[in-house]
Amino acid sequence: MDVNLTIAWLVLLVVLIVIELVTMGLTTIWFAGGALAAALISIPDTPFVLQIIVFLVVSLVLLYFTRPVAVKYFNKDRVRTNIEGMIGRQAIVVSEINNVEGIGQVNTGGMEWSARSSYHNIVLPVGAVVTVLGVDGVKLIVEEKVER
Repeated sequence: MDVNLTIAWLVLLVVLIVIELVTMGLTTIWFAGGALAAALISIPDTPFVLQIIVFLVVSLVLLYFTRPVAVKYFNKDRVRTNIEGMIGRQAIVVSEINNVEGIGQVNTGGMEWSARSSYHNIVLPVGAVVTVLGVDGVKLIVEEKVER
């Protein structure tokens, strides 16, 4: 039994777990599982090449099958950023939006933003109700809300 290889795998396991705890990014935990599997099979003196293969296979299987589930449950309470929260919101045009002249502003949530129309040839008048479709740099991309 090569105790040094087992210790090396366990050290790698601890290092990967510490990195995961510091970053909290779900990046190294999968490889920590691979390191644990490799450490376990290194105990009965398994060839090093097989240990590497087990490390890689277990890491990739964990990454492929459990990451989507983990991301879904760990990110469910994530607060959207200011920009992400703008998409889908309604806004009022406070300064005519004219893409040709490169002008226009909207007010949404009590904040004024530079804005451009999603249609380049349409001028949106002051007072129009628009929906935010996206963000381009510091400008909101908007579309006039159609009443149905």
